[in-house]
Amino acid sequence: MSLSRRVLALAVPAFAALLAHPLMLLADTWIVGRLGTLPLAGLGIGSGLLLTVVGLSVFLAYGSTSVVARQVGAGRRQRGIELGVQAMWLGAAMGAVLAVVMWVAAPWLSSALGATPDVLPHAVTYLRWSLPGLPLMLVMLAATGTFRGLADARTPLVLSVSVAVLNLALNVTFVYGFGMGIAGAALGTALAETLLGVTAAVLVARRATGLRLAPSLTQMRQSLAVGFPLWLRTVTLRAALLLTTYVAAVQGAAGLAAHHIAMNVWNLLAYALDAIAIAGQTIIATALGAGDRDDARASTRLMMRWSVIGGLVLGVAAIATREPIAAFFSTDPEVRRLVAQLLFVVGLTLGLAGYVYLLDGVLIGAGDGPYLAKAGLITLVVYAPLALIALRLETGLPALLWLWGSFTLGFMGARAVTLGLRARGETWMRLGDS
Repeated sequence: MSLSRRVLALAVPAFAALLAHPLMLLADTWIVGRLGTLPLAGLGIGSGLLLTVVGLSVFLAYGSTSVVARQVGAGRRQRGIELGVQAMWLGAAMGAVLAVVMWVAAPWLSSALGATPDVLPHAVTYLRWSLPGLPLMLVMLAATGTFRGLADARTPLVLSVSVAVLNLALNVTFVYGFGMGIAGAALGTALAETLLGVTAAVLVARRATGLRLAPSLTQMRQSLAVGFPLWLRTVTLRAALLLTTYVAAVQGAAGLAAHHIAMNVWNLLAYALDAIAIAGQTIIATALGAGDRDDARASTRLMMRWSVIGGLVLGVAAIATREPIAAFFSTDPEVRRLVAQLLFVVGLTLGLAGYVYLLDGVLIGAGDGPYLAKAGLITLVVYAPLALIALRLETGLPALLWLWGSFTLGFMGARAVTLGLRARGETWMRLGDS
């Protein structure tokens, strides 16, 4: 199979799978939204806490992809599967501990995220009813990485679509059929995610014939050692996004609404670019595992062209459709005006984003987590003062334009420099199965 076909075979299913989860959240919002404003606000806080934990645990998927694909490239496919199984055990253990801690701390966590007294009971209810599904959610992350490492992007896609459909059916049944309210929405999600995790574990186990399936503390610690730098990288990204939201929140209701819409559009377009980066994780790890430095370099160049050109095309589309997009998401003339301006900035910088996302995926695939963690800290230090300058500017469009310019050029630009400098050398190209 040609390199272009390999990229497409991995990137297209990955993109579709990435869309399944936000669509599931939209369905939950629609279902709970019909219960009233307070339950919907509670859903926003409760699901936000849950998504934060899952988002910070994405290293289980990224680390597994890199480790498993490297073993496959080195001709040790079964060893790769065995390591994937241990990452799944690590996910289950982490999920169990986090579920207990978050269940106890649910009122405090919800309050810390801004839940008012009338919203707090709904947020706590949603969070606590959904937490039993957390261990298997994290198992699914590790399983997804294992499948990707084996160059199988279709299985995670089928599982993601299946859980989205099941989640919708269960939530409607529990919320309206059994009259459970917001607790029913959380229970439906927990059951769907649990079934998804169990199914993924079974599918991986079928490929592990004759291999060790029992948990190994030594190998789980190895998985954690691989994943910890990637966790630090993710923390720096989350911190940057949190800082961006904080600055946007003081720009007034219209400003915050416009920022929220622009960020959602950015995230949606980023999924397409991230799909190529996910393909890059597998392809680069496999090439390095096989000891083929030239293939890794050639693959990086090809995927870079795809990602940057894709970003430029998406950028032109965002600029051309910015006013219809603004009108679709809001009826407020001021919000529409602000969104149209922000999407112009988004469109101009998506080519740079394509460059950044691809190199991030390449270095993750290469197992260069420690450098990514350091680079994340550097970019956060660069971005923070730039973003905070917006607080001194005129509230509204001037501050928002500065904020988004700082995010798309300052933050993403700093990432481009740190990742680009690393990729130009060969230090990240560790060959072999370790």
